[in-house]
Amino acid sequence: MEVFKINTSAWGEEDFFLMTSLNEEQIKKIIQPMVDYERENDIMYSNEEYVNALEQRYPKATITFYQDFEVISF
Repeated sequence: MEVFKINTSAWGEEDFFLMTSLNEEQIKKIIQPMVDYERENDIMYSNEEYVNALEQRYPKATITFYQDFEVISF
């Protein structure tokens, strides 16, 4: 399992994290065409739509979506 920070726009607050059994290539294969389509057609996909696309393409993969992490400060 790996954790990836997914950045699809210039807005940092739209970033999200995936803990997944997928590798970087598998993630890019699905999300990159969506980002390209989004930019060419002036539409916006939600983070959940990106995750849903991954889940549909790789139904047996482990994919856990996080918008933010809890912080423990010492």
